[in-house]
Amino acid sequence: MVLKRVCGIECQKELPAPSLSDLEDSLSYETVFENGTRTLTRVKVQGWVLEPTQNLTTQGAPVRRKRQVYGTDSRFSILDKRFLTNFPFNTAVKLSTGCSGILISPNHVLTAAHCIHDGQDYIKGSKRLRVGLLKMRKKGGGKKRRGSRRSRRDASGGDESEVTKENLKERASARRRRKESARGQRGADGKPSFQWTRVKNTHIPKGWARGGQGDAALDYDYALLELKRPHRKKYMELGISPTIKKLPGGMIHFSGFDHDRPDQLVYRFCSVSDESNDLLYQYCDAESGSTGSGVYLRLKEPDKKSWKRKIIAVYSGHQWVDVHGVQKDYNVAVRITPLKYAQICLWMHGDDANCTSG
Repeated sequence: MVLKRVCGIECQKELPAPSLSDLEDSLSYETVFENGTRTLTRVKVQGWVLEPTQNLTTQGAPVRRKRQVYGTDSRFSILDKRFLTNFPFNTAVKLSTGCSGILISPNHVLTAAHCIHDGQDYIKGSKRLRVGLLKMRKKGGGKKRRGSRRSRRDASGGDESEVTKENLKERASARRRRKESARGQRGADGKPSFQWTRVKNTHIPKGWARGGQGDAALDYDYALLELKRPHRKKYMELGISPTIKKLPGGMIHFSGFDHDRPDQLVYRFCSVSDESNDLLYQYCDAESGSTGSGVYLRLKEPDKKSWKRKIIAVYSGHQWVDVHGVQKDYNVAVRITPLKYAQICLWMHGDDANCTSG
């Protein structure tokens, strides 16, 4: 998705800092429940000091043509099931609308708002939204056991010669099934299947869901999905996006289900070229389908020596922006700022306890 008008890096420098009432209006949110009912919740920001961060524009960045894969494709398809089913790759999920997302609790998935809402209304397929969690196919599917039980039941009575013929037929059939299953497994090697779970409700910030009252703001292109049933997979915690100068290793990472590589989980990493108060501009190779992926990096734990992978942004997709009067295109991610962190934390826990820092 490409928005019609995006206030770019240079444009955002010239904008006045948003007022507290503007922030509260944009952070107010709509909740859509499984039965289709909607509620609008207004928020009040407390204890917040308006301190706009300075953009760190990279001078002389080359002009790129409009595409999401830049130059040599640097994406990696994760094919080995030992990686697919382990952290951090197992945190990636697929949405039934075609986007990606990331597990951030046993019950919640973070994704891009435009994956379920176009800024005016909910897109087709979002009313019966489902989330696909990665799982690996099991060999044989249990058919062999069912066949062997039938063989034992048949062998418990009847003529011995008939039983022998039946057993031979069953064994031949079982061998064929095993061969077909093995061929299927070889053909599906590295192609994950999904366990689909219904979404109980969704939360979208009003800054995105304008409902015909104005343009959707790319700064608020994120949404939280609450699953109908909890999962048992390891999830990734939220963090607050540091500035470019403070990025550990100078790299960001994310994994998603790009449309041009069907049934494959695709991983990539890259440096960040530029930033605004709410967006990260970068050239991580990505195609449609990966939007909604959680952008993560290693952050140092507060008051500890350990480091932990945390989500610091949501990948939103390709955008054209104005930089020094020149149109340039980037792949853009929406930063998790302290206010957004507090908002998502509130959505997850229902109160503001432990929601003041990442």
